[in-house]
Amino acid sequence: MTGDPLFADGVDWGDIGIMGIKIGVAFAALLVATMFMIWFERKLISDMQHRIGPNVAGPWGLLQALADGIKFFFKEDLRPANADPLVFRLAPYISAVTAFVAFAIVPIGGVFTDTEGRSGTVTLFGKETILQVADPPVGILLLLAMSSVAVYGVMLAGWSSGSKYPLIGSVRASAQAISYEAALGMSVVAVVIVAGSLSTQRIVSLQAGGANTWFVVTTGIVPFIVFLIAATAELNRPPFDLVEAEQELVGGFHTEYSSIRFALFFLAEFMNVITMSAIMVTLFFGGPAGPIFFGLTWLWPTVWFLAKVLAFLFVFVWFRATLPRLRYDQLMSLGWKVLIPVMLLWLMFLGLRQVVFDQESWNLAQRLVVTLGVTAVGGALGWLLLSAAMRAARRNTAQEPLDAEDLAGTPTGAAPGDVGPGRGG
Repeated sequence: MTGDPLFADGVDWGDIGIMGIKIGVAFAALLVATMFMIWFERKLISDMQHRIGPNVAGPWGLLQALADGIKFFFKEDLRPANADPLVFRLAPYISAVTAFVAFAIVPIGGVFTDTEGRSGTVTLFGKETILQVADPPVGILLLLAMSSVAVYGVMLAGWSSGSKYPLIGSVRASAQAISYEAALGMSVVAVVIVAGSLSTQRIVSLQAGGANTWFVVTTGIVPFIVFLIAATAELNRPPFDLVEAEQELVGGFHTEYSSIRFALFFLAEFMNVITMSAIMVTLFFGGPAGPIFFGLTWLWPTVWFLAKVLAFLFVFVWFRATLPRLRYDQLMSLGWKVLIPVMLLWLMFLGLRQVVFDQESWNLAQRLVVTLGVTAVGGALGWLLLSAAMRAARRNTAQEPLDAEDLAGTPTGAAPGDVGPGRGG
């Protein structure tokens, strides 16, 4: 919270009260937004599939999510006999809390400028503050930490259930998170290289000069595309929802959960979608920065922020309604063989660009030749090393000896005289 001018001259009870109000409003707003997201996804997918969707509970079915939540409160809370009591109860809260903590660093309002100073601040009860819960100087690191911790909720839920299908789902979740956390982190590093800061408030301020200053433009569109794909995988959203693939795992990591504990996983999933959309808006699309047309100066930035977040929520729902689920080998290949190499090459390019363009004695042609030349050489070398590693892996796989039973086509455990299925009569 060191970036908040509210605490610039010390801390008193008024400051603590304003901080409490900001935390309460942020938490309530995120819960209401989650209810809206559930309704929005159901209604939008039903429209894409030529169905009606929720239309009974409240006007246009707006209260359907509230009705579902009330139902979960009164359902029986079951726990398998083989489950670990403490971890089984703790896992849903880990998933929900990490989503809220990550949202705490997102600025949702305030008039931003492209200059240093009191950018993005507002006045509440006579005190100057920012419209976000906290702006730590290492805000981006907090985001990455919460993204990493969130997988423990899924992993522990599957492990503690004492059942095989949830365990498989949790193992998939850990492997998937490791695969895409690297690409996600490197796409965030691209923003940090250009911004020169880990503070989200500062990152938004640098993008307040118009759409041409948004980091989706200044970093090149590649980091944003990688972030979008990796975030979709991190959220376990289609087409990357293999941790809860009902055709293979019954329901995945939350198969054994019921009542309010299942509702917490359900809540965390949709809350994470909203949080990640807000993070993308903050990192690449200027956050709440935008033009102010007339009056209500304090309101327009929040309107722009909500409009941008809504656009990304639509994209996530569109993905779910359109794309088929990937196979697990495709999921791993995309993360390790495509996204990570691409981001390594792009980080090399951005780093070289930052260093070379700081050389004032060089002209533009020299800067371009050095930047593009070194990047091309590095990319070619990386491609050769990756291709060699993949060829070695395929060669080792092809040379693995087969068991005698595999060569004979005899099922494991079968007697030598048994007839396999479909053979003879």
